[in-house]
Amino acid sequence: MANPFVSPLMRWLGRLSFPRLFVLTAALFFLDLLVPDFIPLADEILLGLGTLLLSRWKKQPDAGKPPIEGQANRR
Repeated sequence: MANPFVSPLMRWLGRLSFPRLFVLTAALFFLDLLVPDFIPLADEILLGLGTLLLSRWKKQPDAGKPPIEGQANRR
């Protein structure tokens, strides 16, 4: 069952770009390490942020490789 406090926050965080999401996750993680349980539900929020980070992590396409020549045939 989704937590009514964390769900709206995860929806808002899901719209952030990767660099901003990474900085926010790192800051919350280090704050939670320094002062345990300073923010209620911080562990659940960090799990959600980690999931969002992994879903947005993409490799950049290699621009140096030329495309494969030829035609694609469907069989």
